[in-house]
Amino acid sequence: MVNIDIQYNGQLRCRVEHAPSASQIFTDAPVDNHGKGENFSPTDLMASALGTCMATIMGIVAERKQIDLTGLQLSVEKSMSADLPRRISRLKVEIRVPRTVKQEDRQILKNAALTCPVHQSLHEDIEVPIDWVY
Repeated sequence: MVNIDIQYNGQLRCRVEHAPSASQIFTDAPVDNHGKGENFSPTDLMASALGTCMATIMGIVAERKQIDLTGLQLSVEKSMSADLPRRISRLKVEIRVPRTVKQEDRQILKNAALTCPVHQSLHEDIEVPIDWVY
């Protein structure tokens, strides 16, 4: 169990603290939803969580299999719904795998990314197309 402590600071901004490490981040509502957009929005954090979770699980598997993932890059493009209720409708992921990764290791890494806890936790209505670039 991990505690995440959140304090609303007014003006649509929150301070978020990761209790075990005491590291902090701030969130803002996005400009298109009455905010200042000076920090990640909560939905930006969800998109970030997906990409970092995929990279982390791929990294765990890569270390176990002695696959060099140095240079791995992920990009997540978040799209919000046009209708109500406001929600994330699409998280398009691009995963740029270093060319040094062997063909036979690519499927292992793909399976790792697709089974990351965040990907497994997303609502089925959220589209998650993934482009693999080698």
